[in-house]
Order: sequence, then C-alpha cells, then structure tokens
Amino acid sequence: MVKSLAGPQHGLRDWLVQRVTAVLLAIYTFAFVGILLICPPQNYDEWRALFENRPMRVATFLIFVSVFWHAWIGVRDILMDYVKPASVRFGLEIVVAVLLVGYTSWAIEILWGL
Repeated sequence: MVKSLAGPQHGLRDWLVQRVTAVLLAIYTFAFVGILLICPPQNYDEWRALFENRPMRVATFLIFVSVFWHAWIGVRDILMDYVKPASVRFGLEIVVAVLLVGYTSWAIEILWGL
C-alpha cells in the first residue's frame, strides 16, 4: 500500500478543481460561441476590437489559467499513475510545469501585448 504524503484533502481538492475548471471552460465556450453567432468578427480589426474589451481579456486570461490548471492536474495524475521511477516522474513534472508557466506568460503577451 502506498501512503499519500499530501494528506486526505489532496484528492478531493484536485477533483473539485477539475470539476470547477471544466464548468468554467464550458460556460466560456458557450458564451464565446454566442458572441460569434450574434456578431461574428469579419476581419482582423473586428477580432482585435473583441479582445480589446478589458472584461473579455480578463475572462479569456482566466480561462487560459483554468485550462492550464486543469491540464496540470490531469497530466500530473497520469504521470503519478504510469511513471513509476520517482526521478523520471519528477523530471517530467518539472518539464510540464515549466511549459504551463511559459504558456501562461505567452497568454499574457498575446492578450495585453506586453
């Protein structure tokens, strides 16, 4: 039997985060599709105008963070289940974490042009 070092709430928290981020992703997807159906952007300037709206930028950034958090939990769980050598698993987790942080900074650059 393998003992968890994270404590009894670790699994529940991750399960809840997975569900909450999935619901947020669904809500954003339906809202975004609704926006595209009501007033579809026809050219680059209209797409740019859609995302120059601060609430849209913030919502999109929060969705990016939700996707990355959702992915982190999923990939980490897969690595814990299927990669048995701890050093290899730890190395892969570091690679995934670095990529997700990089994607987050890239999302900031895309949305705010920093």
